[in-house]
Parts: sequence; C-alpha cells; structure tokens
Amino acid sequence: MLNLRDLTIDPKSLGAKLLLVDVRPAYEYQDGRRTENITGYRYYIALPDKGFEKLAVKIEGPQQLDKPDGYAEVVFDGLEIYAYVSGGQIQVGARATGIREVKSKA
Repeated sequence: MLNLRDLTIDPKSLGAKLLLVDVRPAYEYQDGRRTENITGYRYYIALPDKGFEKLAVKIEGPQQLDKPDGYAEVVFDGLEIYAYVSGGQIQVGARATGIREVKSKA
C-alpha cells in the first residue's frame, strides 16, 4: 500500500513568492518530551498566492536568517514539501537545507 510519506509535493505549488515572517528554534524530543537541545530552526513563511496561509520550513543546524521587521522575500535551497497524518488529520510539513533573502532590484 502506498504510504502518504512516500508522496512528494512540488514546491512550485506554494506560489511565486515566499515571505518570511518569523523564525523559531526547533528542539530535540526524547521519549515524547521536548529537551532544551536546539536541533535547527523553523522559518515561518506566508504564501501570498495561497491567501497568505502560513507554512513552517525546518532547517537543521545553526540559524541562517533572523526574524525580519515585518516580512522578507526568501528562497530555499533543497526545499521539500510532504504530507503526514497527526491526530487523525492530514498535515503538511516542509524542510530545506538553506534559506536566502531575495535582494530587491533597486
């Protein structure tokens, strides 16, 4: 039987612009409990082409960008979007290997 985790969602389906609005640490969990060990960071993006829905993208390792004042347009390296089931509900998750701010053409 096909597993939901085996399906890949095309990152292009998120839309043309990804707007970074928040950055929070991602913690390690042991035995279902959160530890104080930070394993990476979650970058929360707003999706203008999807009615400004938000999605958290986890990147392992040190923090790569700070939370912007307002928002900042970004691009991800190695972005993967996937679906999984939690609490009987289908959820969407995302991970990447890097994040960069888009420099405006002034």
